[in-house]
Amino acid sequence: MELSKENILKYARKYTTRYFDTPDGVEENALKEKLRHQDFLTRDDYINIGLWKSKRPRRHYESPSNSDSLVREVTAFSFSSKDERVKIEKLTSLKGCSYPVASVILHFKFPDRYPILDIRALWSLGKTQPGSSYTFDFWWDYVQEIRELSESLKIDIRTIDKALWYYSKENQR
Repeated sequence: MELSKENILKYARKYTTRYFDTPDGVEENALKEKLRHQDFLTRDDYINIGLWKSKRPRRHYESPSNSDSLVREVTAFSFSSKDERVKIEKLTSLKGCSYPVASVILHFKFPDRYPILDIRALWSLGKTQPGSSYTFDFWWDYVQEIRELSESLKIDIRTIDKALWYYSKENQR
């Protein structure tokens, strides 16, 4: 994908046109609004964010081991941490919370600081998914790359996320 401002905005508009008024678009906006005023997730919030990202691991998100008190404690600790590794790896201690799901949680809480890690976005950037599991270093390199792109193009992170995702949706075979 050509990473010009015009191209990013073109594909982000296509994403928004297609998904803005869908249940996923409505859910994204509702969860982001809730997290603007709250420094933790409830169990239900966690399940909803997990399902927003990927429906397949539902049983993991809904695991009894993800009690409301545990989800609240883990997410509050993550959100308050100054250490990037602790911030994301604490989230991955929740059952079903892979790096991609944890990236959504961080993005919904801190939309100006964290992109959503997604195989479609990686494809659009010409990157390959790192085997069966992500690492902190892979995620952190991705975060820094998207932040730099955001800063250089003067485009917010979510707009870049949408463009990368939609470009793959339209072009990946």
